Amino acid sequence: MTAPRVRTKWRPPLALIVYAVLLAVMALPVLIIIWFRATETPSIRMTPAETGALVVVLTLTLAVAYVLARTITRPINALIARTEEIARGGKAAIRPLDRYGTREIATLSQSFLDLAGRLVDRTEYVRSFAAHVSHELKSPLTAIRGAAELLRDDQTDLPMTTAQRLRFLDNIIADAERLDALLSSLRELAQAELPMTQGETSVEDVLPVLRKRFSGLEIFGLGDTQSTVALPFEAAGIVFANLAENAVQHGAMRLELVVAADARTATILVRDNGRGISEGNRERVFQPFFSTRREQGGTGMGLDIVRTMLGSYGGTIHLRQATGAGTEFEIIVPLTP
Repeated sequence: MTAPRVRTKWRPPLALIVYAVLLAVMALPVLIIIWFRATETPSIRMTPAETGALVVVLTLTLAVAYVLARTITRPINALIARTEEIARGGKAAIRPLDRYGTREIATLSQSFLDLAGRLVDRTEYVRSFAAHVSHELKSPLTAIRGAAELLRDDQTDLPMTTAQRLRFLDNIIADAERLDALLSSLRELAQAELPMTQGETSVEDVLPVLRKRFSGLEIFGLGDTQSTVALPFEAAGIVFANLAENAVQHGAMRLELVVAADARTATILVRDNGRGISEGNRERVFQPFFSTRREQGGTGMGLDIVRTMLGSYGGTIHLRQATGAGTEFEIIVPLTP
């Protein structure tokens, strides 16, 4: 989407408006003195009192001009310059101004810095994500192309055996299924990036769907499972289905969803009795495309989808240190108002 452009026309700068107002204020006593002298006395010489009054007015006007310039015009011009610097220099240019002048300008500057930081982080994320996607797509596509070329170039005088041909076809099918799984994950991630319509659901509502989909997994809801959170049913299904799938892939036979609600948020502990996550991988589990089951078709995007989906609705997810075997995630989501 192309950003809308401000219509080009002449507009007075803020400094010009400030100084014009101050000059007008300063001119008022001068005009008053001129008026009274013209109507009451023919003398054109100013009295010491009149001269002193004009000096006081001029001094006060200059003092007000200095205060306005220091607290308003200079910080705004500095913020404009910082904006242009960030546009040229990226994340290194995102730093506070030397002075802000007023509370409103400080708040505006902080909001701007927060927005600029998110935009730069988003740009870096998209760049890294695009590199990962191209790598993930390239591997199965290269394998499919190689197998197809071997099948096409099969020599008539020394043809492949049926077992060899089936092996190549199985490889093509497996890589096509991997691509299909990757594209499905990308669609879910796009859905997570753009929040669905607002809604509400509870863990109690999601449990029947999870039990039906993961019949080999014992799924239990504990605690305040009827508390409704600000998460649409479809979004909640995606979140807990990915966590259940992750548990199944790590050999879990039992999954617990423990809910505790306070006045504003619900904390949901999702824990399983699978093999757990090694210490070396704990810092990487939320990275896109990181998977320990790549040979079995894992895309490594499930937890990234969960985190993105929750973030779209004001929620968070963290990997907790499990007390025993298995894995435990902590989800915090807002309750419905």
